[in-house]
Amino acid sequence: QVQLVESGGGLVQAGGSLRLSCAASGLTLRNYAMAWFRQAPGKEREFVAAISWSADSTYYADSVKGRFTISRDNAKNTVYLQMNSLTPEDTAVYYCAAVLSRVAAGPHFADSARVNYWGKGTLVTVSS
Repeated sequence: QVQLVESGGGLVQAGGSLRLSCAASGLTLRNYAMAWFRQAPGKEREFVAAISWSADSTYYADSVKGRFTISRDNAKNTVYLQMNSLTPEDTAVYYCAAVLSRVAAGPHFADSARVNYWGKGTLVTVSS
């Protein structure tokens, strides 16, 4: 049974930082590109960042580029999202996603239809 379990969410002031983690089990993580999506209240789920299976390429939404960093440790079956310079517009539930793919990260990973597995999400709230 595949499980993706996010952690690290919480309440932070604007300008602060958080690091999200996604612990994967039940799958061979090196066969999957990994991504983060988010869904703000009243809005549709949107792509945040993706990383290739080997971690040699990443891709970011324009809204987080330069502030967020995605990384992974295949030995620990864990993916991370370091979020800096947070703003209230970053408030959302953040979801970890696994995409069965061994190609380089790119805009194709922004398509949620490509996701094979989803986590249940972790809430990030940024206060002004």
